[in-house]
Amino acid sequence: MKNLIITSILAVLIASATTVRAQDYPEEYLGLPGDNLNLYAVMDLFRNSETLEGFERSLNDPKSRINNLDLNRDNFVDYITVSDYIDRKVHTIVLRAVLGRKEYQDVAVFTVQKVGKKKVMIQLIGDEALYGRNYIIEPVYANKFRNGYYGDPMYADNVTIINNYYYDTYEWPMIVYIYHPHYHGWHSSWYWGYYPAYWDPWRPYYWDYYYGYHSCWNHHYYTYYHHWDYPRYERYNDFYYHGIRQQSDQVHHRIAEGNYTETYSRPELRRVGADLYTTTHENRNSESRRTGATATDRREAAQSASAEHQEVERRTEGRSASESRDVERRASESRTTETRAAEAKAAETRNAEARDTERRAAESRAAEARAAESRAAEGRAAETRDAQSRASEVRAAEMREAQSRASEVRAAEMREAQSRASEARATEMREAQSRASEARAAEAREAQSRVSESRAAEAREAQSRASEARASEAREAQRRASEARAAEARESERKSAESRQSEVKAAETRRSSGNTSSANGPSRPDRRQ
Repeated sequence: MKNLIITSILAVLIASATTVRAQDYPEEYLGLPGDNLNLYAVMDLFRNSETLEGFERSLNDPKSRINNLDLNRDNFVDYITVSDYIDRKVHTIVLRAVLGRKEYQDVAVFTVQKVGKKKVMIQLIGDEALYGRNYIIEPVYANKFRNGYYGDPMYADNVTIINNYYYDTYEWPMIVYIYHPHYHGWHSSWYWGYYPAYWDPWRPYYWDYYYGYHSCWNHHYYTYYHHWDYPRYERYNDFYYHGIRQQSDQVHHRIAEGNYTETYSRPELRRVGADLYTTTHENRNSESRRTGATATDRREAAQSASAEHQEVERRTEGRSASESRDVERRASESRTTETRAAEAKAAETRNAEARDTERRAAESRAAEARAAESRAAEGRAAETRDAQSRASEVRAAEMREAQSRASEVRAAEMREAQSRASEARATEMREAQSRASEARAAEAREAQSRVSESRAAEAREAQSRASEARASEAREAQRRASEARAAEARESERKSAESRQSEVKAAETRRSSGNTSSANGPSRPDRRQ
């Protein structure tokens, strides 16, 4: 029961922490690499650019603070090329990041199509790998803005772009440029290792700093641009998505592994980015106010001097008229005295005017000195803030680099440990296989030995049986032969005996027959013979 309660409390705490963490991110947060390239700012820069070459240069200018992409993770902002692919009356302007010698990643694409004499449809579509599907920015076509020329610098430092928000999109300078009869497309000539002379890559900002600066432009962005749900260009998928679009497998792997999430780790820098926006605009506005105040003071001083001079002249004329009447009323001797008095008064008036002029000049110089000191103080304060910001950025970059090195070291150690473990397993497997093969070979040799011994024994047994059979056959043959010879001998002896007996009998018969014939006379021949 106690474990169940503790588990429930931990689950509630984790859910609360997750909710609070999710609430820290603003509505514009995507959680994808595209967070570091504000497409609203890109659209606004496109609107105020005159050529694609100038647009590419401004897009890759560190002073514009628009490009903050580091997709190849080399701790430097990637260069973005601009190329226009023309499909009849439609211009497909591709923004492509250069990541390696043969590695590119499309960032976003403009589709500009002319659908009438004075009607142009423009969309800026973020690549789905960096922004998600159907992240589309387009101008607010419903609002008809008059030509509003104002000199607010769109971006900080010395880059000033005069925003001319034209009555319709077909009046944008870029639209006029790409639909000129002599325009035949433009492709950036820069690639990996070959960049323009003005390109000086810088370390990327944390996303919170970048967002803090651009969030101060949201009112301006959302006034002139808005999201859209689908591409208006009907051949977008056929012409661009399945034909021109280039993707980097490394970027997809890094997104899947969460390698781009470190940029969201400094939420305290949002206020620093907003302060940068405030500082740059306060410097611009205060400079404008000081210039106007100095001109106004000078005009007021000139008017005051003129009025005082006229007043002195009127007083002088009045005194001259009075003196003339006194001269007429008094004698000629008093004219000399009055003339000397008038000259003294005139000298005093001139001296007073000179002192007044000097005083006003001194006041003007003091005001200018104070204004110069104020500008210098503001400049020093801005430099201090910039130095602090750069120092914080350098420290953050060093920290990121140290973290990156530590993660690389850990990854290398892990890979080395995995390599050693795999080698040990492979060695053990080879040894086990060797032992198994040796055991199988010994068993095979033993089995072969037993089989050969068995065959040899069987062969010897067969040979023994064969030799015994042959010996017995030989003995039997010898016995039969001896028996046959004995039988033949006995038969021959029998026949010889019988022959002798028959001969004996014949002899006896002949003898008896002789004896008889001799007794009985001559005998008749024997017929049996």
